[in-house]
This record gives sequence, structure tokens and C-alpha cells, in this order.
Amino acid sequence: MKLNIAVLAGDGIGPEIMKQGVAVMQAIAEKFNHEFTYNEAICGAHAIDEVGDPFPDETFKTCMDADAVLFAAVGDPRFDNNPTAKVRPEQGLLAMRKKLGLFANVRPVATFDCLLHKSPLKDELLKGADFVVIRELTGGMYFGEKYQDNDKAYDTDIYTRPEIERILKVAFEFAMKRNKHLTVVDKANVLASSRLWRQIAKEMEPQYPEVNTDYMFIDNASMRVLTEPTFFDV
Repeated sequence: MKLNIAVLAGDGIGPEIMKQGVAVMQAIAEKFNHEFTYNEAICGAHAIDEVGDPFPDETFKTCMDADAVLFAAVGDPRFDNNPTAKVRPEQGLLAMRKKLGLFANVRPVATFDCLLHKSPLKDELLKGADFVVIRELTGGMYFGEKYQDNDKAYDTDIYTRPEIERILKVAFEFAMKRNKHLTVVDKANVLASSRLWRQIAKEMEPQYPEVNTDYMFIDNASMRVLTEPTFFDV
């Protein structure tokens, strides 16, 4: 296999992480006879310092020309501690998601028996925990209309049916490949956007009759992840 990989190390510990990430990729290439070509590009605070844009056009082109993008991290205390900054490193991450259509974040969570004693949680709670979090990345408050002045600020939490359907499709299909259990996490008792999520999820349930689908408010889910992590699958 030959792959062209865009490498976006970014800021902070990003370059340190990327160095090891590329080392792992190279070890895989050598073991399985793959050939990876790496093309570095700037993003985040590093890119702001160099060209004034956290996700410049040249970086976007490098990503579009690649077979895959290996990304580390963006962010800088200079911007974290300046709430009036007009250009921020994280804007580059959001632009990357939007321009590349990266709407689904897949976050696996698994435990290793040899490391259970390192956790602040009890071994018997953690043993066997193995679930995947599917997170929507290009809708909601991150991308809705925003406003800020000295006395008022808001972020609009807006979702459309197609956005919700496509991320739920990813989640249902992940559940089908795993233990056929999907937990839809929302705040439907308060937020209209969450009620639409729950409505559409219930409409899609019959398309996946093998999946046991349940619904949980985010407050409860946050607690259950700590007190009963083995409950979750997707």
C-alpha cells in the first residue's frame, strides 16, 4: 500500500506527539511493506504566527491532495487567556472539520487489565469496559451564529435533519459491528435541538431492529461512565 499522508503537528505538545505518531506509522510500514509519504503543513497558533490564518489555503490543499491527514493538536495560552482575540488557533481546527467534511468523531475507550490499578476508579468498575463515543463535529454551537460584545454573547445551537441522520447512521452501524447496543445521549428535557435528535433517533430505530437503543440525559450519562462504564457499547 502506498499512501500520501498530510502531517499537521500544530501547537504545544503537538509536534512531540506527531514525532511519535510518525514513528509508529513507519514501524507499521516496515512490518507490513507499506510505503508512506509525509507532507507537513502548518495550522493553529503556528500558522497564525507565520501567515495570520490558523488553517491557510496551502494547508487545505495539502490535506485535499493527501490520502489521509495525521493531526496532533492546536492551542496556545496566549489565545486562551485573551478572550478578545479575533483569530484563534481553534478556528483552524473547526475550519479543517468543515472544509474536509469531518463530521464524525470516533473515540474508542478501552481498559487493559495490567493498568487497572493505575486508575482512580475501582478495578471492579473498570474491568471489561469497552465502548466507543461517536460525536458530531460540524453542527451545533461550534458552527451556529455567534455574537459577543462587552455585555452580551451567544452561540446558536442549530442542527438540521440531514446532519443528525448522518451521524446517527454512523452510530447505528458501529453498534451493528459491536455488541448491538446504542445509547443516544442528549439534553432533551431542556434543549429543542436535543429533542429533534431524540425524535430522529426514534424514527431511525426500526431501520436497525437488532440494535438495542436507549436514551440518556447527559447528566446521567456522565455519572454512569464513571460508575458503570461496562453498561455502554456505542
